[in-house]
Amino acid sequence: LFLLFFSTHEELKTLDVDDVFFSTPEDIAARALKPEGGVDFIRTFKKQTEDQAVNLPPNLQELVQNASYVQSPDHLVWQYFYDLKGSAQYPFPGGIFQWARYRINGTGLNETEKIFSESLNKHENTLTLATLRIFSNGLGQPHFHFNANEMGYVISGCGKVGVVASDITANFNIDIGDVIFFPVGSQHYIKSVCDEDLLLILAYSTGNQLETLRMNDYFHKTADHILAQLFFKEQNEFKKILQASK
Repeated sequence: LFLLFFSTHEELKTLDVDDVFFSTPEDIAARALKPEGGVDFIRTFKKQTEDQAVNLPPNLQELVQNASYVQSPDHLVWQYFYDLKGSAQYPFPGGIFQWARYRINGTGLNETEKIFSESLNKHENTLTLATLRIFSNGLGQPHFHFNANEMGYVISGCGKVGVVASDITANFNIDIGDVIFFPVGSQHYIKSVCDEDLLLILAYSTGNQLETLRMNDYFHKTADHILAQLFFKEQNEFKKILQASK
């Protein structure tokens, strides 16, 4: 079972090898592939009535006698592969993150992870992936991202989600198999509400280092006299928030 993410907001366009082959004139394919028998060999290929995007012929054992793969060197493999499950864990109050991401200067990454990080960053329209585990009754506090849309898929558990965008506020429940979406710049939170942990896989629409601002950060870093004026609340009251953050 694979969970796939694609870095486009438009309709996904895909072209399969067999579709391309059968759309190529027989004589052109014969000249390109140069098989024994020439164009007669090309004509032995028959287009299947069903789409072969996911291919599992009933007589697979008759067709394939030897399927062996040679592992490529690490400097090639890790440009396209990342051991997310085996990567470092980043705990926060209420849960744990694991990341497949770009980090400036490779901060916190081992040598093979740096290869993936650089590969991610040098290609256009790439993605950052993460797993997020929120413990039972834990909270992924309100925050927003400056440079990425975010999508998530619920693997296990259940939760409550809130989104605050420029023109809408929404709160809703999530369960196994649900997909969530947070546009860039929208504040959002995720809370686990089941007895078991809430586990999600998240995708962010950037191959650059993810830029995030959390509610406690922007409250603590805003002068208390500004907060007092904004919320019509005595300035000294906001010292309670600052003390609670220590």
